[in-house]
Amino acid sequence: METDQKIKLEQVFQALNIGVLVIDNRDVINFCNPLAESLIGLKMKDLLGRKSEEIIPGLQLHKIVQGESVNSDHLLIGERMVTANRSPIIQGGKVIGAVVVFQDESELQQLAAHLAETKISLTGLENIFEQAYDGVMVVDSQGAITRITKTYCRFLNVEQEEAIGRHCTEILPTSRMHIVAQTGQAEIGEVMDINGKEAMVMRLPLRENGMLIGAVGKVMFRDVQDLRTLAEKLDLLENKLKFYEKELKHYQKFRYTFSSIIGDSPAILKAKALAEKAALGKSTVLLRGESGTGKELFAHAIHAAGLRHGQPFVRVNCGAIPTELLEAELFGYEEGAFTGAKKGGKPGKFELANRGTIFLDEIGDLPLGMQAKVLRVLQEKEVERVGSNRLQQLDIRVIAATHRDLEKMMGAGEFRRDLYYRLNVFTVTIPPLREREKDVLLLSEHLLAKFQRELGSTLKGLDRGVVELFQLYAWPGNVRELQNAIERAINVAEDEVIHLEDLPLYLQDLESRRVDTSLRPLALELAGAERRAILKALKTANGNKSKAAEYLGIHRTNLYRKMEKFGLVGANDAGLV
Repeated sequence: METDQKIKLEQVFQALNIGVLVIDNRDVINFCNPLAESLIGLKMKDLLGRKSEEIIPGLQLHKIVQGESVNSDHLLIGERMVTANRSPIIQGGKVIGAVVVFQDESELQQLAAHLAETKISLTGLENIFEQAYDGVMVVDSQGAITRITKTYCRFLNVEQEEAIGRHCTEILPTSRMHIVAQTGQAEIGEVMDINGKEAMVMRLPLRENGMLIGAVGKVMFRDVQDLRTLAEKLDLLENKLKFYEKELKHYQKFRYTFSSIIGDSPAILKAKALAEKAALGKSTVLLRGESGTGKELFAHAIHAAGLRHGQPFVRVNCGAIPTELLEAELFGYEEGAFTGAKKGGKPGKFELANRGTIFLDEIGDLPLGMQAKVLRVLQEKEVERVGSNRLQQLDIRVIAATHRDLEKMMGAGEFRRDLYYRLNVFTVTIPPLREREKDVLLLSEHLLAKFQRELGSTLKGLDRGVVELFQLYAWPGNVRELQNAIERAINVAEDEVIHLEDLPLYLQDLESRRVDTSLRPLALELAGAERRAILKALKTANGNKSKAAEYLGIHRTNLYRKMEKFGLVGANDAGLV
């Protein structure tokens, strides 16, 4: 039996992670374990039977046997510093030997360093736990509070020292932490009453090695009203996002390209060629021409053919927006900038056009006071919302259009000269329909086919009389007037062909006058009126053809051509005016 116990004891010594050395009362080594062998540097067979003082000078185990006390100290064994603890072996009241237990100090230092790191980590976690803004509580498997933040204690009106160790329901009667700690079922987003306030909380089970050891709870919102406020903010942001997406989707669409510009006349081909060159550049483009000539169509086409075709194309009719709303529409506004301002503010047209193109139609109708602000945006490429002091940088291309005589407006002080020169970088003049005689029928056929598709009409063409009238009429409203006349005719026509009686009344009246034998043909009437207008302009300009062309609103070359047609070359010299 004693032999079995001795074997078991030796097995224990063999497994220890410390060195063990045993001597008898003669200082002779009787036992050592493997770690002692390793530390001393000798095998057991070389140690047994030898005196300890020979092996480890300064060990002083013989003094322990003689009944003297030897303090635990540090010993140098070879190149290793160890910590030695000596104890006597007593049997029957007599000291029969001694045992020394020693351990490598490097391992102790590593253990101490590890403990120090663990302490620092625990201290950091402690600080993080205490600095938590929201309430946090930790309970054990029975529901007793093991940790609770000071923030939560202040919210519950209880001292932290009083709360720890007590059951969670004693501190908070409505608590369900103990239930979560027992069931292991998480509860997230639950609303509970805390001191008369509705709070939103979450409760999560804590597990270790698969076993439930407790639960942790956190107050997500101290007041459900905070959640409602957050939900309103999120809803507002979502609505704003939808609005911006809708606006961007709308503005990114260009409806026309250069292929949409119908015409073979030299005048329109020249304008298209010039516009195509403008599209390839980055400069500001000014489109000039009478109302209805297709300035917006040209603007779409220039954007579509340019480098920014994939970016927003924002259209602004400067003459259609009320003056009091114009600034907010162009530059946008911040929330609360004025009575009725939309919550969250609103971006302006310039801001929406960022990285794309802004088309300022009817720029001549822009109020004088607003012209300075627009000029600053065009020069500085930055915009400031109404009610804001923050400038936003812009990357935009500007296309402007007008049917008005900007030079005359400058002379009258109605249009800023600096804005004029800022806009008049690349000018494209779109010819009126009366200078595109070859294009009237071509446009008529195109518009007829278009309305057939849109209105589901079965009309196939124009009556011969309508064709003749269309070619002779001057079309002061240009392409827009032609389009309106055809659309009106399609809606009232009862045949597969548009007849004279299907046209607007003013065109029918012109035709009736043309066929009246007591009157001159319409072409002659129009030619006579045009000749008289030229003569009057030459007389007003005192024979200055450049000024006369300006009064008539036509190019000087066109004036010379018409003077030659009507035999007016040298008319001022001959005294005809």
